[in-house]
Amino acid sequence: MTPLPRLFLVRHGQTPWTISRQYTGHTDIPLTPRGERDAIEVAHKLNTADFKSVLTSPLQRARRTCELAGFAARAFTIEPDLMEWNYGEYDGMTGAQVRERRPGWNVFLDGAPGGESTADITARADRLLDRMRKLDGDTLLFGHGHFLRVLAARWIGLPVSDARRFVLGTTTVSILGYEHDLTDPAILQWNG
Repeated sequence: MTPLPRLFLVRHGQTPWTISRQYTGHTDIPLTPRGERDAIEVAHKLNTADFKSVLTSPLQRARRTCELAGFAARAFTIEPDLMEWNYGEYDGMTGAQVRERRPGWNVFLDGAPGGESTADITARADRLLDRMRKLDGDTLLFGHGHFLRVLAARWIGLPVSDARRFVLGTTTVSILGYEHDLTDPAILQWNG
Protein backbone atom coordinates (compact mmCIF):
# COMPACT_ATOMS: atom_id res chain seq x y z
CA MET A 1 0.00 0.00 0.00
CA THR A 2 1.36 3.43 -0.98
CA PRO A 3 1.66 5.82 1.98
CA LEU A 4 -0.56 8.88 1.86
CA PRO A 5 1.24 12.09 0.81
CA ARG A 6 2.12 14.67 3.43
CA LEU A 7 2.95 18.38 3.44
CA PHE A 8 5.76 19.33 5.81
CA LEU A 9 5.61 23.02 6.76
CA VAL A 10 8.66 24.85 8.09
CA ARG A 11 8.40 28.41 9.34
CA HIS A 12 11.51 30.46 8.67
CA GLY A 13 14.06 31.17 11.40
CA GLN A 14 14.09 34.12 13.76
CA THR A 15 14.46 37.64 12.32
CA PRO A 16 14.90 41.00 14.07
CA TRP A 17 11.18 41.60 13.57
CA THR A 18 10.11 38.30 15.12
CA ILE A 19 11.95 39.44 18.24
CA SER A 20 10.25 42.85 18.23
CA ARG A 21 6.93 41.27 17.18
CA GLN A 22 6.54 43.49 14.12
CA TYR A 23 4.38 42.32 11.24
CA THR A 24 6.77 41.18 8.54
CA GLY A 25 4.81 40.68 5.37
CA HIS A 26 6.64 41.38 2.15
CA THR A 27 9.46 43.33 3.82
CA ASP A 28 12.48 41.21 2.97
CA ILE A 29 14.68 41.01 6.07
CA PRO A 30 17.41 38.51 6.97
CA LEU A 31 17.60 35.92 9.72
CA THR A 32 19.34 36.71 12.99
CA PRO A 33 22.39 34.61 13.96
CA ARG A 34 20.06 32.58 16.20
CA GLY A 35 17.66 32.16 13.27
CA GLU A 36 20.53 30.79 11.19
CA ARG A 37 21.58 28.34 13.93
CA ASP A 38 17.98 27.17 14.37
CA ALA A 39 17.62 26.69 10.61
CA ILE A 40 20.66 24.39 10.63
CA GLU A 41 19.11 22.43 13.52
CA VAL A 42 15.76 21.99 11.78
CA ALA A 43 17.51 19.63 9.34
CA HIS A 44 17.59 17.01 12.12
CA LYS A 45 13.79 17.07 12.28
CA LEU A 46 13.55 16.49 8.53
CA ASN A 47 16.30 13.97 7.86
CA THR A 48 14.08 10.87 7.84
CA ALA A 49 11.62 12.06 5.18
CA ASP A 50 12.07 11.53 1.45
CA PHE A 51 10.73 14.68 -0.18
CA LYS A 52 9.55 14.52 -3.78
CA SER A 53 9.24 18.32 -3.91
CA VAL A 54 10.76 21.20 -1.93
CA LEU A 55 9.24 24.66 -2.28
CA THR A 56 10.15 27.93 -0.63
CA SER A 57 8.82 31.44 -0.44
CA PRO A 58 10.89 33.90 -2.48
CA LEU A 59 11.58 36.02 0.62
CA GLN A 60 15.13 35.68 1.92
CA ARG A 61 14.20 34.59 5.44
CA ALA A 62 12.44 31.48 4.07
CA ARG A 63 14.97 30.83 1.30
CA ARG A 64 17.88 31.07 3.77
CA THR A 65 16.13 28.70 6.18
CA CYS A 66 15.72 26.25 3.30
CA GLU A 67 19.41 26.57 2.41
CA LEU A 68 20.70 26.22 5.97
CA ALA A 69 18.44 23.21 6.57
CA GLY A 70 20.33 21.50 3.76
CA PHE A 71 17.84 21.71 0.90
CA ALA A 72 19.69 24.16 -1.35
CA ALA A 73 21.78 21.33 -2.82
CA ARG A 74 18.59 19.48 -3.74
CA ALA A 75 16.24 20.79 -6.36
CA PHE A 76 13.90 23.32 -4.82
CA THR A 77 11.34 25.64 -6.36
CA ILE A 78 10.63 29.27 -5.52
CA GLU A 79 6.87 29.43 -4.93
CA PRO A 80 5.38 32.96 -4.88
CA ASP A 81 2.15 31.67 -3.29
CA LEU A 82 4.18 30.82 -0.13
CA MET A 83 4.88 34.50 0.57
CA GLU A 84 3.71 35.89 3.89
CA TRP A 85 0.42 37.75 4.18
CA ASN A 86 0.73 41.21 2.63
CA TYR A 87 0.11 43.47 5.64
CA GLY A 88 -0.08 46.64 3.52
CA GLU A 89 -0.17 49.72 5.78
CA TYR A 90 0.56 47.59 8.85
CA ASP A 91 3.82 46.03 7.60
CA GLY A 92 6.57 46.80 10.12
CA MET A 93 4.14 47.71 12.91
CA THR A 94 3.51 45.72 16.08
CA GLY A 95 0.04 44.46 16.95
CA ALA A 96 -0.12 46.99 19.79
CA GLN A 97 0.66 49.85 17.39
CA VAL A 98 -2.03 48.69 14.98
CA ARG A 99 -4.61 48.35 17.76
CA GLU A 100 -3.88 51.93 18.91
CA ARG A 101 -5.12 53.00 15.48
CA ARG A 102 -7.80 50.37 15.16
CA PRO A 103 -8.95 48.81 18.47
CA GLY A 104 -9.85 45.14 18.28
CA TRP A 105 -8.10 44.57 14.94
CA ASN A 106 -7.02 41.01 14.11
CA VAL A 107 -5.49 40.14 10.73
CA PHE A 108 -7.29 36.78 10.63
CA LEU A 109 -10.65 38.53 10.99
CA ASP A 110 -10.05 41.90 9.34
CA GLY A 111 -7.32 41.47 6.74
CA ALA A 112 -4.86 44.29 6.11
CA PRO A 113 -5.71 47.68 4.59
CA GLY A 114 -3.57 48.29 1.53
CA GLY A 115 -2.58 44.60 1.61
CA GLU A 116 -4.44 41.31 1.43
CA SER A 117 -7.98 40.79 2.69
CA THR A 118 -9.09 37.55 4.30
CA ALA A 119 -10.74 36.66 0.96
CA ASP A 120 -7.42 37.28 -0.85
CA ILE A 121 -5.41 35.09 1.54
CA THR A 122 -8.07 32.35 1.41
CA ALA A 123 -7.92 32.32 -2.38
CA ARG A 124 -4.11 32.17 -2.40
CA ALA A 125 -3.97 29.36 0.18
CA ASP A 126 -6.67 27.36 -1.63
CA ARG A 127 -4.88 27.81 -4.97
CA LEU A 128 -1.63 26.49 -3.48
CA LEU A 129 -3.36 23.58 -1.73
CA ASP A 130 -5.13 22.58 -4.94
CA ARG A 131 -1.71 22.19 -6.57
CA MET A 132 -0.18 20.44 -3.54
CA ARG A 133 -2.99 17.86 -3.37
CA LYS A 134 -2.10 16.72 -6.90
CA LEU A 135 1.52 15.91 -5.99
CA ASP A 136 2.64 12.40 -5.14
CA GLY A 137 4.81 11.74 -2.11
CA ASP A 138 5.90 14.09 0.63
CA THR A 139 6.39 17.79 -0.07
CA LEU A 140 8.43 20.24 2.02
CA LEU A 141 7.35 23.90 2.19
CA PHE A 142 9.40 26.75 3.70
CA GLY A 143 7.23 29.73 4.51
CA HIS A 144 5.95 32.21 7.05
CA GLY A 145 3.96 32.17 10.27
CA HIS A 146 0.62 33.68 9.37
CA PHE A 147 0.43 32.17 5.89
CA LEU A 148 1.30 28.67 7.10
CA ARG A 149 -1.38 29.01 9.79
CA VAL A 150 -3.90 29.90 7.08
CA LEU A 151 -2.70 26.96 4.99
CA ALA A 152 -3.31 24.56 7.90
CA ALA A 153 -6.79 25.94 8.55
CA ARG A 154 -7.75 25.69 4.89
CA TRP A 155 -6.26 22.16 4.64
CA ILE A 156 -8.86 20.90 7.13
CA GLY A 157 -11.67 23.05 5.77
CA LEU A 158 -11.70 25.81 8.38
CA PRO A 159 -12.15 29.52 7.60
CA VAL A 160 -9.18 31.87 7.83
CA SER A 161 -10.57 33.29 11.07
CA ASP A 162 -9.78 29.97 12.78
CA ALA A 163 -6.11 30.18 11.77
CA ARG A 164 -5.61 32.56 14.71
CA ARG A 165 -5.90 29.48 16.95
CA PHE A 166 -2.80 27.79 15.43
CA VAL A 167 0.23 29.38 17.08
CA LEU A 168 3.44 28.71 15.16
CA GLY A 169 6.99 29.32 16.37
CA THR A 170 10.03 30.00 14.22
CA THR A 171 11.88 27.04 12.68
CA THR A 172 9.18 24.60 13.69
CA VAL A 173 7.99 21.65 11.64
CA SER A 174 4.31 20.91 11.14
CA ILE A 175 2.81 18.14 9.05
CA LEU A 176 -0.45 18.14 7.11
CA GLY A 177 -1.73 14.82 5.85
CA TYR A 178 -4.67 12.47 6.00
CA GLU A 179 -6.11 10.23 8.67
CA HIS A 180 -7.66 7.39 6.66
CA ASP A 181 -7.65 8.31 2.99
CA LEU A 182 -7.42 11.30 0.64
CA THR A 183 -10.92 12.44 1.62
CA ASP A 184 -9.94 12.87 5.29
CA PRO A 185 -7.38 15.73 5.61
CA ALA A 186 -5.84 16.12 9.08
CA ILE A 187 -3.10 17.94 10.95
CA LEU A 188 -0.64 15.20 11.85
CA GLN A 189 1.83 17.41 13.78
CA TRP A 190 1.76 21.06 14.75
CA ASN A 191 4.50 23.44 15.92
CA GLY A 192 7.01 20.60 16.42
